[in-house]
Amino acid sequence: MGRRTKSWYAPALSPHTALTSDLSKLINRSRAAIRNDPWASSGLEKLVSNVIGRGITPKSLVSDDTLREDLQTLFLQWSDESDADGLLSFTGQQSLITRAMFEGGECFVRLRPRRLEDGLSVPLQLQILESEFVPVNYNETLSNGNEIKAGIEFNKLGKRVAYYFHRQHPAEFAFDSTKLVRVPAENVLHVFEALRPGQLRGQPLLTQVLVRLYHLDKFDDATLLRQEIANLFTGFIKKPSPEQDPIDPLTGKPLVFGADGLPMVAMEPGTMQELAPGEEVEFNSPPGTAADYPNFMKQQIMAIAAGMGLPYELLSGDMAGVSDRALRLILNEFRRRIQQIQHNQIIFQFCRPVWNRWLDMAVLNGSISIPDYSSRQSSYRRVKWIAHGWPYMHPVQDMQAQKMAVRSGFKSRSEVVSEQGYDSEQIDAEISADNRRSDGLDLKYDSDSRASEKEPLNQTNSKDDNDES
Repeated sequence: MGRRTKSWYAPALSPHTALTSDLSKLINRSRAAIRNDPWASSGLEKLVSNVIGRGITPKSLVSDDTLREDLQTLFLQWSDESDADGLLSFTGQQSLITRAMFEGGECFVRLRPRRLEDGLSVPLQLQILESEFVPVNYNETLSNGNEIKAGIEFNKLGKRVAYYFHRQHPAEFAFDSTKLVRVPAENVLHVFEALRPGQLRGQPLLTQVLVRLYHLDKFDDATLLRQEIANLFTGFIKKPSPEQDPIDPLTGKPLVFGADGLPMVAMEPGTMQELAPGEEVEFNSPPGTAADYPNFMKQQIMAIAAGMGLPYELLSGDMAGVSDRALRLILNEFRRRIQQIQHNQIIFQFCRPVWNRWLDMAVLNGSISIPDYSSRQSSYRRVKWIAHGWPYMHPVQDMQAQKMAVRSGFKSRSEVVSEQGYDSEQIDAEISADNRRSDGLDLKYDSDSRASEKEPLNQTNSKDDNDES
């Protein structure tokens, strides 16, 4: 309430009104920044690649080994058919959805059942739609008591029952805003990060840094342009006001003017020029960038990285003065944020409901046979989603630590494999196949653990301690 805070404008806004009043402008500016600003584009690409990587894949937890293997094989086959546009695989759609969520704040996915004659392994496809397809300014109270807020229909209990979609993107030339399609909520996935309880629509990732990105780009471009213009001039000839036709000091004849109306004064190497009385030459000394220009730019990029949820070192590529231990701390903190997005948005809001609908359609279609599916639906739906693994910071030390954790009972071998983004059953099958092939060809490799006895845990510890020292 003091004098210094009188100009602080802080309106009381609900989670709904805080965004929907200017959400379209916010999304447009976010998309423009990502198209044109290198820092915005680079930051977005790094976030998407870290969240998705090579993809988040399912591992069925069904107890029946044969059924589990059949489910994995069928889903892998369907993954190549999942895109309604026919451009991406299931993991490619994950990347596109994540990018759309960061760029526009949210992404809509329609679950599209298909006909049997379409020839799909499971008659289901996914259609990805940008935020603009659901009109944020569409608000209405229906005769049945339901209420439409920001293009989403809610029943009297506040449950989402339907979404209203434009038939085409509002920026298309032939767009007709009156043609809205009501799609039941069970056929729509709304992927976004809710920052406040009761938030209906998503907020673009760049919201906090859009103004800074805009002005920093203008400042950097103006600095570059000033240097470019200053370097165009070699020097300037100062002379008194002419009382007669200008004379070329090299030839003593009247000056020759070019097509642009400027006098043409030629120079050759080794020329010693005698100037006319009253004339003098002043060579150009173009100004350099300010001494604090690098520090200023670094500070601004640090603020942009913080607003995007990225470490400055990853966004800028500047690793100067960063020790190995500090980098490990930075990356561990960043990976916690990435894992939060993976589990809360991509897996829970997208992958989980897709698996459930896919399994329903596979059983109904007869693509897979589960006689008691209706009575034990929840048990057959159990699945573990495996995200990509993180590369080791210190491969030898980290692998030794994983080995010790498994032998000590602190971790399972399957969990170690899952942390690397792989399926333990698939790895076991590949190792078994390798061993059978090696036995058939009478080959021996160091990688074959059957050829050596297991070391006691205390010996392994002492050996690792020696290596560390």
